Order: sequence, then structure tokens, then C-alpha cells
Amino acid sequence: MSTTLEADRPIIGMVHLDALPGAPGFDGDRTAITEAMRRDAQRLAAGGVDALMVENFGDAPFYADDVPKHTVASMAALVADLRRTVDLPIGVNVLRNDAAAAVSIAAATDASFVRVNVHTGTRVTDQGIVSGRAAETVRLRERLDADVDILADIDVKHSAPIAERPLAETLADLIERGHADGIIASGAGTGRETDRDHLEAVVAARDNLGVDVPVFVGSGVTRETVAETLSLADGVIVGSALKHGGEATAPVDEEGVRELVAAAHP
Repeated sequence: MSTTLEADRPIIGMVHLDALPGAPGFDGDRTAITEAMRRDAQRLAAGGVDALMVENFGDAPFYADDVPKHTVASMAALVADLRRTVDLPIGVNVLRNDAAAAVSIAAATDASFVRVNVHTGTRVTDQGIVSGRAAETVRLRERLDADVDILADIDVKHSAPIAERPLAETLADLIERGHADGIIASGAGTGRETDRDHLEAVVAARDNLGVDVPVFVGSGVTRETVAETLSLADGVIVGSALKHGGEATAPVDEEGVRELVAAAHP
């Protein structure tokens, strides 16, 4: 990866945006979206996370891979605002799988990385069949001359494979053919624990390739499990465990952030 995530075993805190204009849950208050984003980001930064990941979590039901232009515009404005609010590397995830929008937003706002849920291959999701577009995503990054890392999920949450393939082959495709800069292993759903055996298999497959590509855990990390998780993974992405009551839609709990960060590096 580039130098944007140089922290040892980085903890990436999630900034879950409220429903944006045009989404069913939007309540008409644009200012409230910005204020909630700033609040959560500032609490995450004060609590000691190493980076932030912004996603349009409140926009369910999600478009499969092509969000409306007004969603891209809203997210670009919010990420630009966030860049002025906190001094941390920022990542972008445009749900469900609009990698072109994520890369474009990151390039326009000088964000550091993006998350792509399906970068190569095809998955069955609640949005239907979603296929990776690594060729378009990587070429777009080059055309935009953007220093943006691509963190790609393997067996992403809330999905199932359209056909079974050996994990090692899937991982090799992500790294060698998809040019992913980082790999994300996750559980079955938001806040669900990532299976230890699955994580070990992903790390082993990466090691067998002999490449220096970090493996992140993308769901289910808690204060109780973060140290053990980071004994194997190269970093974690944490959302629900940093919220009041462990609810993904609740505000960030700054003291909870401090406790998890402290537990990560005892």
C-alpha cells in the first residue's frame, strides 16, 4: 500500500452517514447529516483511531453498482468537509459496490483509499448479482492520477458466491489480476464476528503468494477481540463496536473508542 496507512496494525473507524438526499430515509435536514458526520469523526479521532472510512450506510436499500449522481455529489461534499474537520487518512465506500464513484470521490477530495466490496468475481447479494469491475476501477484510478489504495473484500458480508472456488484462487485473482492494495476479510453481516479459521486461511493464502499486501478484518471486532485479531491481521475496520450500545446507527461512543484502541495495543 501507499504511505497513507503507515500506522502499525491500524484501526480504521467507520463514519456511517445518515440517509442522504434521495434515499428513502432522508428526513430533509442536510445540515444534520454534516453535523452527525463531524461529531462521529471527531470522537473517533479523539479516541485514537488511525484512519476513517466514510460510507453511505443510511441509504438502504442500496443500488447494486451505480448510485445516482446526486449521491456522488453529496458524498463528495461531505468527504471534502471531513478532510477539513479531522487530520486523518480517509477512505470512501459507496454502497453497494460503486467503485467508480468511490475512486472519483477519493480523487476529487484527496482521500487516501477506497473499499470495494466486489472487486473481482461475482457475488449474490440482496441487490441481486454483483460483479467486480477491477479493469475499469484500476484504469479509472490511473486516468485520474489518483494516489488511492484499493481495499478489496474477499467473500464480502451480506453476500454468497455464485459458484464455489478455492479461497487461494480467489485471493490470487484479487491481488495478482485485480491489483488490490489490501484485502478485507469479514463475517456474514454488519457487526458479525469474522471467523478465525477464515481469517487464518486468508492470511496463509496471502503469505503463500509471497506478496506484501495487508489483510484487514472488516466486521465484528470488539474491545475483547481486537488484540487477538491484530495478532494475525494487519489492521481492522471497526464500526458497530465503537457506537453507543453496539448499534451501527447510534452515535460514536468516544470512551468506547479509547477503550478499544487501548485494548488493541496492551
